[in-house]
Amino acid sequence: MNLEFHDPLYLWLLLLVPVIGILKGRRGRRAASILFSSTAIARKVSRLKRSRWGRLLLVLRLLALSVLIIALARPQFGKSVSHAEASGIDIVLALDLSSSMLGLDLATNDNLVTRIDVSKAVLKEFIKDRPSDRIGLVAFAGSPYLVSPLTLNHDWLLMNLNRLKVGLVEDGTAIGDAIAMSVNRLKDLPSKSRVIVLLTDGQNNAGQLSPLNAAEIAAAFNTKVYTVAAGKGGMVPAFYMNRDGDIVKDRYGNPDIRSFNAPVDEKTLIKIAEITGGKSYQATNLHELNNIYKEINRLETTNVKFKTYSDYKEVFMFPLIFGLLIIGVEKLLANTRFRRLP
Repeated sequence: MNLEFHDPLYLWLLLLVPVIGILKGRRGRRAASILFSSTAIARKVSRLKRSRWGRLLLVLRLLALSVLIIALARPQFGKSVSHAEASGIDIVLALDLSSSMLGLDLATNDNLVTRIDVSKAVLKEFIKDRPSDRIGLVAFAGSPYLVSPLTLNHDWLLMNLNRLKVGLVEDGTAIGDAIAMSVNRLKDLPSKSRVIVLLTDGQNNAGQLSPLNAAEIAAAFNTKVYTVAAGKGGMVPAFYMNRDGDIVKDRYGNPDIRSFNAPVDEKTLIKIAEITGGKSYQATNLHELNNIYKEINRLETTNVKFKTYSDYKEVFMFPLIFGLLIIGVEKLLANTRFRRLP
């Protein structure tokens, strides 16, 4: 519930209230209404005066004036509800979980992170930047699996992204199958634009469908694929993982780091983007990866229209009644208990 004023300019009149109070307190002496022949009589009468209560009457008048000014500004209680109408862009994020994503070539001296750690961090920011789009998530290694269908519940989507790690799926890199599953989640939706953002660090070496055939299917369903190659390629240091998907540690508890050859098939990724009308990128460090997703975010803009509905209830009658009540009390006191002689 929000409190607003229909005519807030009237509230400026409240600044006059303390000015009136000061001027009332500085009025000069009045001429005597009654003359006494003896000071003894005046002394006796002074014991009965209640000048301090005169200040109370002034306070009541000023309070009544303030409350009536507030009523004049028409206070209202209510609430506003905004509904967003998005342009209808649906996005599936396809994330590689193969063992090569444990590579450390995107890490820095101050931050020893793997390719998968960096990729997840950047994807989180990408999701947060697109609150009005339906986004789904597909993870893949030797085979793809659906992590999240397309949804506007991005908190739930981020929760599922957080739990992803290398080793959840049999090892390998099934790029073609991952694209096909992503297309399958998009093809029946009445979207103005369908987009797949594919992040991988290797060559296709598993699955039933070749990457280029999958790209042709995506193009047939009017789906653009943006490909992102993560890593420098060549010999790369990485955490060593056993068959159970756990990182191997030495007897001191430190992770076992070994070098492995991690070629990146840039030509295939470029061809996938060309076939589908997307773009291809390569990120060799965290800064580049961040900029890539920011550029994709700019290329696939969402036009959002907001409709706001307001429901307000007039409450000016409460300060109005309160102000009139104060005036009534002030008049009653002024003409009874605190009545002044003329």
